[in-house]
Amino acid sequence: MDELDWPFLGVEALAAKAIPERLMRTLYEPVYPGVYVPWGMVPTARQRAIAAWLWSRRRAVVAGNSAAALLGAKWVSPELDAELVYGNHKSPPKLIVHEDILKSQELTMSDGMRVTTPARTAFDIGRRTRSRLLAVQRLDALSNATGVSVDEVEAVIAARRGARGLNRLRQFLPLVDPGAESPQETRTRLALIDAGLPCPETQIVVLDGYGGFVGRIDMGYREFNVGIEYDGAQHWTDPVQRQGDIDRQAALAEHGWLIVRVSAEMLRYREATMIGRVLDAMRAAGWTASRNLTTPRRCVAS
Repeated sequence: MDELDWPFLGVEALAAKAIPERLMRTLYEPVYPGVYVPWGMVPTARQRAIAAWLWSRRRAVVAGNSAAALLGAKWVSPELDAELVYGNHKSPPKLIVHEDILKSQELTMSDGMRVTTPARTAFDIGRRTRSRLLAVQRLDALSNATGVSVDEVEAVIAARRGARGLNRLRQFLPLVDPGAESPQETRTRLALIDAGLPCPETQIVVLDGYGGFVGRIDMGYREFNVGIEYDGAQHWTDPVQRQGDIDRQAALAEHGWLIVRVSAEMLRYREATMIGRVLDAMRAAGWTASRNLTTPRRCVAS
């Protein structure tokens, strides 16, 4: 017998005679009451969102971090509880039910499921996430995937004055940057801001004098030709990737760029070292704390 597409509602699988009940309970386990996944399988955030929606018998609206996963945001942790808007319903473990009243313009569809729009999803994530780092990481990922803008989120705020957590959300929004391509890039950017540096530009494309592509830099300061690159494990362990990085850095250096490379170990245990290297490079290029960038950026420290 072929494996069933999962997650699935057990009553529907049995009614369709897709699997005998004994075999279903042998091969599958309930992730929520009546909703099954293979035994021992840890659902992704997207799969958990679908399972939660099925638990509601397809009546709920998927919201919060679950909506972000359905809308394409990367890095949504599978450990997070699923989130639904589903009136006054008691929820099982690992599922949060919100009682929000949603407006029609705050709803969209994803693979046949009703979900909150990117702007409403950002509104909910930002006001309900207490950690600044986690909130900005999640908002960056959502913005990167959907293109939702701060202005769109502020429009939801304007229509929802008095909602809980708005002060928190307003503190986080100026820090959001859709150019962040990983949680660690977001963490690096926030560390630079907290050290008193200007908010860096993200995904800087460097061209040669003929308009040819030289490289793309995770973040940096174009005015000072200082770039910061976060290197994941593959940049250090994959010989092909490593050689490509070396060649690219040499090409960028030929065009006047100084690149500060950041590893996970440095970001976690030696953040001061990273900050010191960026500060040294910026000061050598002529930056002082009293001199801001010619083109101000929205991103500011909170």
